[in-house]
Amino acid sequence: MPIDPTEPYDDNNIFAKILRGEIPSKKVYEDDWAFAFEDINPQAEIHTLVIPKGRYVSWDDFSAEASDAEIGGFVRAVGEVARIRGLVEPGYRLLANIGAHGGQEVPHLHVHIFGGQPLGPMIWNKG
Repeated sequence: MPIDPTEPYDDNNIFAKILRGEIPSKKVYEDDWAFAFEDINPQAEIHTLVIPKGRYVSWDDFSAEASDAEIGGFVRAVGEVARIRGLVEPGYRLLANIGAHGGQEVPHLHVHIFGGQPLGPMIWNKG
């Protein structure tokens, strides 16, 4: 179901439950600002999700409402996860789906880190 990124945060979303330990995950990284775990339906050889620990629905919500420390901590966590996964030298892709047109499926901001293989073009070319 498409997500409306302007809706209030839903404390019962799957990522909120993962953060609370109610749903198991394969943790890759955790600090005061972020939690990273393996995607249960990987779309690449390496597919890790990084989520902020705060209650943010989308990038818009996060960039408008998060503190400077939260924003800096989250961005640093994304970089740390890429280093942990050994993706810096060969390269990787970051993806944040926002809202219905962006294909967002969970109402908690998250960044996908894809790597471990050539990823092809960024957006499918119709022509």
